[in-house]
Amino acid sequence: MSTIKRTATWLRAHPLAADGALAAAVLAIMIVASFAAPEEHGDGKTWGTQVPDALGVSLMTLAAVALVFRRRGPLPVLAVTGALTLLELVSGDPRTPVAMAAVVALYTVASATDRPTTWRVGLLTMTVLTGVAMLAGSMPWYEQENIGIFAWTGMAAAAGDAVRSRRAFVHAIRERAERAERTREEEARRRVAEERLRIARDLHDVVAHHIALVNVQAGVAAHVMDKRPDQAKEALAHVREASRSALNELRATVGLLRQSGDPEAPTEPAPGLNRLDELVGTFRNAGLPVEVARTDEGTALPAAVDLAAYRIIQEALTNVQKHAGTEAKAEVSVVRVGPNVEITVLDNGPGDDAEARLDKNGGHGLLGMRERVGALGGSCTAGPRYGGGFRVHAILPVKSRTEDMAGGTTGGTASANVPSTTAASRRTAPTGDLA
Repeated sequence: MSTIKRTATWLRAHPLAADGALAAAVLAIMIVASFAAPEEHGDGKTWGTQVPDALGVSLMTLAAVALVFRRRGPLPVLAVTGALTLLELVSGDPRTPVAMAAVVALYTVASATDRPTTWRVGLLTMTVLTGVAMLAGSMPWYEQENIGIFAWTGMAAAAGDAVRSRRAFVHAIRERAERAERTREEEARRRVAEERLRIARDLHDVVAHHIALVNVQAGVAAHVMDKRPDQAKEALAHVREASRSALNELRATVGLLRQSGDPEAPTEPAPGLNRLDELVGTFRNAGLPVEVARTDEGTALPAAVDLAAYRIIQEALTNVQKHAGTEAKAEVSVVRVGPNVEITVLDNGPGDDAEARLDKNGGHGLLGMRERVGALGGSCTAGPRYGGGFRVHAILPVKSRTEDMAGGTTGGTASANVPSTTAASRRTAPTGDLA
């Protein structure tokens, strides 16, 4: 950045200093101009030199000092500079250009107020200063200096009003653009929310219908398995057909959420802690020493919990490999504690890199861990360790929320409600002769 740009930036940040510099510049111009005086000769008017008196210098100084406060009080500053100008016009001989300060003050009023105020104050200032200049003093009323006061005050009012109008126009354009941007973002969020709601409803309708059908047919099959195996086979065929249809419709609906570059849905089961050794082996082959300690033998985890545990360890080890340095080591522990499974991943990387992990790429990996664990009703903490390194600790419930809900709604009803299930099959089964 050049010196001029730095100075302009500093002056914009300190308006009082900028007004002081302007007042000093106006004072210097007024003093220089006060030494010039018109002289009458036989062949016309020429310009000579004169020496301003003490009164003129004092009035110019006071007017320049008043300009320092022009932004804080535009109208009072105009009143002060106008009064000093009138005093100079009445008593100054030879005249000094104190009116220049009044011109600057009038420009400030026009640029800082509204148009009606500018018209009223501008006309009043032009009339009073020009009238006094024409009527007072030894010069004729038609002298160009008197006409100059009228012209300069009029141009100051017009220029200030133009600057104010342009500033208001630019502000309106900027505000309109910001409002349009906010409206566009809100509209996009609203459309995304509506689309998600629509897809959720579609998924609910598809899954609820087919699962209800599967439930009814499975109950029928269990009820007639021993006495009428042919009807049980037919019911199981309906179960298979309903489940296949549910999967197809579910795949078609979820496919709307996939982008063009996303991989196809996998045909193998989602990974879990049964593949932890394979996961750790990939990191060891990449040069990261990893030690594993497990005390969760015999613990059967729901699919969502098992997948969440696997993804947490995967993300934590990936962060260790990316940010902990080449000499880092990692420790993974999976411990069953009461109704929960605790996942802990430690490393001995340097502390500064541990802090950087919280800021790297906005912390999306850690945020994803917390959201995944929170959705299952658990908790997750991640942060630097005392003495260096990083620690990720997650507590996952052995029973997921969906499993608890399923157990609360279906437990104890399979056998007690077989007759009612059979009755329901008469209403919903594709064939009417299963019961």
